[in-house]
Amino acid sequence: MNKLRIALAQINSTIGDIKGNTEKIINFIKEAKNKDADLIVFPELAITGYPPEDLLFKESFINENLKALKEISEESKDIITIVGFVNKKEDIYNSAGILYNGEIKAIYNKIHLPNYSVFDEVRYFQKGNELVLLNIDDYKVGISICEDIWYPENPISTLAVEGAEVIININASPYSIGKPKYREEMVKVRAKDNLVSIVYVNLVGGQDELVFDGNSFVILPDGKLQVKAKAFDEELLFADIDLDQIFRIQLKDNRLRNLRASYKRQENVIEVKIDHKIKLKETVQQKITLNEPEIAYIYKALVLGLRDYIHKNNFQKVVLGLSGGIDSSLVATIAVDALGSENVKGVLMPSKFTSKESIEDALELAKNLKIETFTLPIEEIFEKYLEVLNPLFKGKKWDTTEENLQARIRGNYLMALSNKFGWIVLATGNKSEMSVGYATLYGDMVGGFAPIKDVYKTTIYKLAEYRNSISKVIPDRVLQKPPSAELRPDQKDEDDLPPYHILDEIIKLYVERDIPMEEIIQMGFNEKTVKRVIKMIDSNEYKRRQAPIGIKITERAYGKDRRMPITNRFTN
Repeated sequence: MNKLRIALAQINSTIGDIKGNTEKIINFIKEAKNKDADLIVFPELAITGYPPEDLLFKESFINENLKALKEISEESKDIITIVGFVNKKEDIYNSAGILYNGEIKAIYNKIHLPNYSVFDEVRYFQKGNELVLLNIDDYKVGISICEDIWYPENPISTLAVEGAEVIININASPYSIGKPKYREEMVKVRAKDNLVSIVYVNLVGGQDELVFDGNSFVILPDGKLQVKAKAFDEELLFADIDLDQIFRIQLKDNRLRNLRASYKRQENVIEVKIDHKIKLKETVQQKITLNEPEIAYIYKALVLGLRDYIHKNNFQKVVLGLSGGIDSSLVATIAVDALGSENVKGVLMPSKFTSKESIEDALELAKNLKIETFTLPIEEIFEKYLEVLNPLFKGKKWDTTEENLQARIRGNYLMALSNKFGWIVLATGNKSEMSVGYATLYGDMVGGFAPIKDVYKTTIYKLAEYRNSISKVIPDRVLQKPPSAELRPDQKDEDDLPPYHILDEIIKLYVERDIPMEEIIQMGFNEKTVKRVIKMIDSNEYKRRQAPIGIKITERAYGKDRRMPITNRFTN
């Protein structure tokens, strides 16, 4: 049996670290060679990292990536290497280089360029117009890149009719809730429809707002999963693909046989012969990593996204305010899991409105996480503010002005510690709050990174419960008490907002699905509540534009995913 041993190199690239990425790629090639791989596949734009954005306007960046491709090709002795890079001809392309024995044997330029959600490849790249089919020991392997496989017709179907037994698809597909399963099901359909094995290799790691989950896999022609890599971790995964078996399956299928019989090779299909002999070898262990509950994926995405943001930007330690509430407790826990207890600092900043229970809960959390804490009361400074402002505020009632002053004092404390010690401040606001502006600019919104910015309040509780199921670190009372900003006597979030289970559903419908106000009301939500929530969402775009970036985990996140004008009179 002729089995093509493919190594799926699920790597964590860093944008712009072309030297470091190249070294990693070469190390993975060496490891694959040691295990007799015939072919190794790396993710989309593995050399540059994804998405490189306006670095693509720098000619020096493009040239460095081309030098790296040549360096990598020199390591390709006896192993076919497929790696994502930026190709430069009369323009630039998102491309896959096919390397063998020190040569660039072929280049495939991505045909379908995504231009939606967080993707804006049309801004940078030209579309390719040729398909590449590799002839390896008289077997055919087709090449494609990410978005190409989402289209039922061309290039995948064309490559199958052209004789491909295997389709390789290299990816930089970011995580969002439900996407790993959806992605896998889509590829199963493509494999069954075209009677091919599909090798799907995905990037892993955090990049600003995005986090890539890996979850690379191979699907057989019958739609079954052959191998699957880990989620949110680097891995070199091996698959032995039985090419003769695929050939037999294709021969028996009337539909494919008839298509091939009447088919004339298209001019844009380039067949490249690679003089590599597939040798008989003992079958490598076929590893399938089991899917985990979605809540575990969300948690791992937040941990990896935070870790990579801190480390890739050359920070080491983080600091955050500990209020004794659910949001700061979860962020502190994520930070410890991402960076280690020694690199997380917690600051308690009590006022006269801070309950004894909140202080106790914050200290218990810190003890459980083994993090160092500091207590910096705000009351004296707050009173001084009021004294100075009294001549102007005389006769005015207490309102959000005084509440925001407290938040801004706390923000100043955290930024002072950041400046003095080089710790990056983690903002602890969630998506529910960011949506309706229930946060203070230059107060609790200060920070260099906001790990739970795209996480709804209802999901925050589920994440805390999930993390406590591993080891109990978040105190029970934090999960049970009503959420409160504690900026006035007996304050509760639901004094100012609808219950979170209602608020979150309205936000999802309006922000993620673009459902109009009237339709949301017709779904059974209270009309007054819907109108109020939508008004708050629309009127707080200016706040969100000034918020720190955070990790995208939902279908539509604020930031580069949802881009609304601040000055805007359109309603509904």
